[in-house]
Order: sequence, then C-alpha cells, then structure tokens
Amino acid sequence: MAGIGFIGVGNMGAPMAANLVKGGHVVSAFDLSREAAAKAAEAGATLADTAVEAVTNADIVVTMLPAGAHVRAVYENEVLPAIGAGAVLIDCSTIDVDTARHVHALAAERGAPMLDAPVSGGIMGAHAGTLTFMCGGSEAAFNQARPFLDLMGKTVVHAGGAGAGQAAKICNNMMLGIQMISVCEAFNLADKLGLERQKLFDIASQASGQCWSLTTYCPVPGPVPTSPANNDYRPGFTAAMMLKDLRLAQEAAGSAGAETPLGARAEELYTRFVENGGGGVDFSGVIKALRDV
Repeated sequence: MAGIGFIGVGNMGAPMAANLVKGGHVVSAFDLSREAAAKAAEAGATLADTAVEAVTNADIVVTMLPAGAHVRAVYENEVLPAIGAGAVLIDCSTIDVDTARHVHALAAERGAPMLDAPVSGGIMGAHAGTLTFMCGGSEAAFNQARPFLDLMGKTVVHAGGAGAGQAAKICNNMMLGIQMISVCEAFNLADKLGLERQKLFDIASQASGQCWSLTTYCPVPGPVPTSPANNDYRPGFTAAMMLKDLRLAQEAAGSAGAETPLGARAEELYTRFVENGGGGVDFSGVIKALRDV
C-alpha cells in the first residue's frame, strides 16, 4: 500500500484516483474545485486542503492539470518543495514538450524520478481503467511508476526520455483530429451522393478507409451504437480538448521545423467549430460544422 498525492481530480482525474483507491492505495486528493474534489472523496480519497498537503509524505505524486502553465506553477511552487526523498512524480496532463522537459529537469535537481505520462481513452477509459499511458522519462522511473499506471490503464508504453510521452500524445491526437475530419467528410459526401450511411460503414470498415474514428467512434448515428453520435454528441472527448491538442501539435511543429499542412487545416476547422459554440460538444460533432463548409 502506497501513499499517493493526486492533484487535479476533475472529469479525468477523479476516476483515475478512484482506481488507485480500488487498488488498495491511500489517495490524498486536491483540486481547486471543491465539487470535483468531493467526487474523489466519494470514491474513497482523502481530501487535502492544499496541493502541498496532498503531496507531503507521498510515495507517488500524480498530477492531471489543464495546461503547461499550471503544471510548471504547481511543480515549482508546491510539489517539488514539499515532496520527500524518493517520491515518484507522474504528470498525466497533456502539455507542450518544452514545459515537460523543464519540469523533468527541476525534478532531477531535486532527485525525484519523474514521468510525463499523458493519456488517451477519454472519460470512459478513465472510469473503466483502460487508459493508454504514453510515458517519457528514465527506464528506472518508468519501472517504479508502472504498477500504479497499470491500475489506471490497459496499455502503458515507455515512449522514451523526458518529453517523449507528450510528443507521442500530440502526434497521436493530430492523427486522430485529421482522421475524424476525413471520416466526417466522407459521410457528408455519401449523404450528398445518396449512399446510405450504413452501407458506407459496412464497406469502409472492411476496406482501406478503416480507422478508429470510423469503427469505434463513428460520427453519425447508427453504425456504432456506443459512439457519442448516438447520444447527441455528449462528449467523451470535447472539441475544445481536441483543439488544445491540435494547437500543441502546431506549436511543436513550428518549433521542430516540421511540415504538417493537414494538422494546420484540422486546427483551423476545430477553431471555427469551438468559436461557434461547439467547445463542449464531443469532437466527432465537428461533422455538423463541416456540412456548412
């Protein structure tokens, strides 16, 4: 049994913390939102009044925060000054690679093993404990963190050194955003051509157009009963979150000098969708906006 400090127990963090509790660990949770923190408490976590309190004496620290600025501030001002010797740090936020590497360097100065370990799988995966973790950091840190990540996820991959987890996440989600737009465009074209949606699904799902956005997350009602399209696009992964990841990908592409024209176009389309009120809708709901392009 380990003592775990968990900072950021919102829609993703709360069920992740709950799975750590189910695994037999003692979780001290902190979130600026008391409503969010209360959900973690319902799952068996102990509430901390501050981030410092949550991580003091913790064996493991897990953070799930909105952006790089939050991660930098929390680690610089609260986590690193408060942790004890040997604490293992796991940041599950999706942030820019540069910030991840900066925090890794600070952790190394403190003598604390650290992973940047962003996730894929959405809220449903967080509840089910089937998330995918993409981990950046040393082999030793990965091995120390692995038993705890296994309680929250189904697939845990060591992507490489510091920042590699973030690099993998933004590359993956850039592909996802582009692929979703391509599937949406195909169904919109099929509608115009008089091709039944189910027929397109039956063919493309067994042909070269097959992809996760089609077979698991189909953006039209009917073919995949569990997709958000069958629940009025209630989000598993919001359009606003997709836009955040696409912007991170474009920032990284600019910094690295990589050409990503389709990624850039996907960012433009999701920006328009979010600015027109679609931010809280599932990212597959972009099909509605594409009909008007």
